[in-house]
Amino acid sequence: MKISKKNFKLGKFNKKVLQTLKKFNKENIVNRIWEKDAAVWKEGPEFNELIKNRLGWLTLPVSMKSNCDEINLFVDELRSEGYTHAVVLGMGGSSMCPEVCREIFGVREGYLNLHVLDSTDPMTVNDIENSIDIEKTLFIVSSKSGSTIEVDSFLRYFFDKVSKVKGQNAGKNFIAITDPATLLESTAKENNFRKIFINPPDIGGRYSALSYFGLVPAAIIGVDIVKFLNNAENMMDDCMTIIAEKNPGVYLGTAIGELSKKGTDKLTFVLPPRISSFGFWVEQLIAESTGKEDKGVIPVEGEATGKISSYGKDRLFTCLTLGKENGSERKLKKALIKNDRPLIEIELDELYDIGGQFYLWEFATSVMGVVIGINPFDEPNVKESKDNTGNVLKYFEENKKLPEQKPQVQDKDLSVYVDKKSSGKKKTDKWKAEDFLKYFLDMSKKGDYISLMAYIQKNKSNENILQEIRELLRSKKKLATTAGYGPRFLHSTGQLHKGGPDNGLYIQIVQDDTKDLEIPGKPYSFGVLKQSQANGDYESLKKHNRRVIRIDLGRNVEKGLTELYKKIKKAL
Repeated sequence: MKISKKNFKLGKFNKKVLQTLKKFNKENIVNRIWEKDAAVWKEGPEFNELIKNRLGWLTLPVSMKSNCDEINLFVDELRSEGYTHAVVLGMGGSSMCPEVCREIFGVREGYLNLHVLDSTDPMTVNDIENSIDIEKTLFIVSSKSGSTIEVDSFLRYFFDKVSKVKGQNAGKNFIAITDPATLLESTAKENNFRKIFINPPDIGGRYSALSYFGLVPAAIIGVDIVKFLNNAENMMDDCMTIIAEKNPGVYLGTAIGELSKKGTDKLTFVLPPRISSFGFWVEQLIAESTGKEDKGVIPVEGEATGKISSYGKDRLFTCLTLGKENGSERKLKKALIKNDRPLIEIELDELYDIGGQFYLWEFATSVMGVVIGINPFDEPNVKESKDNTGNVLKYFEENKKLPEQKPQVQDKDLSVYVDKKSSGKKKTDKWKAEDFLKYFLDMSKKGDYISLMAYIQKNKSNENILQEIRELLRSKKKLATTAGYGPRFLHSTGQLHKGGPDNGLYIQIVQDDTKDLEIPGKPYSFGVLKQSQANGDYESLKKHNRRVIRIDLGRNVEKGLTELYKKIKKAL
């Protein structure tokens, strides 16, 4: 898999991209990145250590090879002891790569069936519990900080379940992946976890795919992690090329960054079904890294392929191919080239090229930061959402109930909540749900995008209806659409929503949980935690003066989603 100038069909933007690449040569940017010069991204002593302490990912394909024997021996030990399942308990960067590897590589015969839990939705927790044999399951507790509220809640819940079966030996079913000297490391030692993998501390969560966070779960499902790292190392070598025009990571990051500055900021991924899950990972990497200081690249993944007429001119398409393309992908690419729309093509030779793609996009995202003028290694607005959640939980502890919110309209299937910015100053006492939706969607303008933020269970039925809503919005409004499940997106695209450009319309979708699960040792349940996170997210968006509307589907989620589709259709 080689990437060169011929992969980039940028039309009128080509000249500007080449100018920037030449400028990077003069400024010695590639060498300075490899020398970990923080001033490449931000000048000033306050940024120096902060950025330098986030650049360990640069050499992971080489440095992690010495750990592969340890990981593989550990996996052999699990298999010989009869473990059949593994569950990653994580959020954001620590859970995305394992999910991608499971979806792309599947589970090799004789290895452990892997599940990824990164949702506080009670039904999601319940379904995972019902799909495993607790006694023969390894729980992989993954958290860089070691104090993430969701991961702590998952650990409390499943440690309690295993303890009821195995008593004082419960720790044998758990491992931890974390940074040095974290609360999670202490907890793991106290509870006699089977193993603790201490990750290099100079790596941010979303840049950790090629570290223990990604490699341990990958090995558990039978991925050849040495081959995986070799592929990434080949890409690393290419990204060490000093001449910017010949460096794939620099070229890719420069192209995306420069086009975003010109308003072509909807980076739209077209992926074949076999590697479609790669979109989840690359979306969180780019959104959380670039969405700050009112700037950012908006990654669009998971949209069904449409006619070229349904896409605005704010799109930069990136098409990854693996083997023979399907008809719709081929047709779209031909139309893009014919209409001189910007396109990046990347051809994968085999599945293990995904290792190289993880590295390529990490490097390119760091370069986007240089072009846009932001620090791609921090996440200032993620903490804000965590603090808001904490405030709601504190209210719950003191009042034994969540803060009450009054809907603007309520019918038998769904309720609508809006703030003043999203409902205007008109008289709305006789408005129906579709009237609020119409007013909200009419606020859209050229260059906007619409985001569906669904605090519901991720399953096939819900996914299908959300996709129908996305296609409806895109075809009628000609706007890019994104979709994410809460609270997992709070650790990824949530940063872009609050810190990025004000060109999003946010539709938050919540539900009344029909089942709830207690969290041992905490005064709140998973349902209360999820609702607190949704409330905190809604308040944060309002605080940033974003356009947001909240839809409560009630207890019947599928019926509520179908009704929402109908009401949006009426509104449009």
